[in-house]
Amino acid sequence: MPTTPATAANSAAHGTGTQEPIMLELVDESGNTIGTAEKLAAHQAPGQLHRAFSVFLFDERGRLLLQRRALGKYHSPGVWSNTCCGHPYPGESPFAAAARRTYEELGLSPSLLAEAGTVRYNHPDPDSGLVEQEYNHLFVGLAQGPLRPDPEEVGETAFVTAGELAERHGQAPFSAWFMTVLDAARPAIRELTGEGAGW
Repeated sequence: MPTTPATAANSAAHGTGTQEPIMLELVDESGNTIGTAEKLAAHQAPGQLHRAFSVFLFDERGRLLLQRRALGKYHSPGVWSNTCCGHPYPGESPFAAAARRTYEELGLSPSLLAEAGTVRYNHPDPDSGLVEQEYNHLFVGLAQGPLRPDPEEVGETAFVTAGELAERHGQAPFSAWFMTVLDAARPAIRELTGEGAGW
């Protein structure tokens, strides 16, 4: 396989090459690339605005696939969140990154993955002290086929209806950014699942 910045960083991140810091793409308020920063540094208060993505996958019944983040993750461990989220490597398209990370985390290749807009937010995480200053690219699609979650990334998964999500959200901890990205993606989610699904 040809080595690119993305594949080189991917190898390093999974222990198959020289250990190098994972770099993120810094952006301005319009989403234009302005530089790079090391992943942890970009999340330390007050945070540096960087490119991110969030994926929402649904089954044939219109239920959203949630994941509970693994307890070993340095940022927001053990909390529930959307299907998949992360950061493109510098120079990697958000769409490619979304498909790549969904497969890496859940062993699933999304079907009909489509862009669902962008949202910019600033969410401090009170537990870790880290800050999410993100320009987030949203994607919706279908989850078809068996899940094979990576236990280092994902502690648990669940398919939920809109009503079940509201109940779960009131009882269990969710990521600080979850409701922001869900609300921003709702128009595309309704288009995908239909009005009857209740999203």
